[in-house]
Amino acid sequence: MVVGEYHRVFCAHFGRTDSTAEQLNALRKRQGWRTGRTGRFSPGQASHNKGKVCPPGVGGRHPNARKTQFKKNALPHNYRGAGHERIDDKDGYVVMIVAETNPWTGADTRPVLKHRYLWEQANGPLPDDHCLKCLDGDKTNTDPSNWEAIPRGVLPRLNGGRHKKRLAYDAAPDELKPTVLAVAKLEHAVRGGRQ
Repeated sequence: MVVGEYHRVFCAHFGRTDSTAEQLNALRKRQGWRTGRTGRFSPGQASHNKGKVCPPGVGGRHPNARKTQFKKNALPHNYRGAGHERIDDKDGYVVMIVAETNPWTGADTRPVLKHRYLWEQANGPLPDDHCLKCLDGDKTNTDPSNWEAIPRGVLPRLNGGRHKKRLAYDAAPDELKPTVLAVAKLEHAVRGGRQ
């Protein structure tokens, strides 16, 4: 209730003429009496300008404002549709936009790693606790034959070990890479058999 209204009701109910609206409002604040107003729209309450159209040439209908407004069915300048590819700055993998529903945002398209997408198209879903290892060291080569599914436990054995005591897969010459990968898989199988 507005201050003037509840002062009028107060004076009529108690027959008081000696107090002003400001005094009554100050008393209310000192005593901590609430007015019942929250400053928010209550559920179902219509806004004061509901159904009113902004007059032409004012606010959002001004010609200069209209120039910067989104048009219907217009796409932003940085929109990339299905089939668009880019190289990820962080890791160097190729990221591709595919026409599948994004499970997190509900969008019509979603970004996927191209090498994984193509590998799964050729070989089926990647098993749990497995990842794809690039065989030739070129992460932009997304041919499924260039990627091999390996257990995640093999990865530490391929990175050269602690203090780089063994030969890292990516640093090895091309003729030694199959041997390094086979040794890492064998070590992983031996360790896995003991547990």
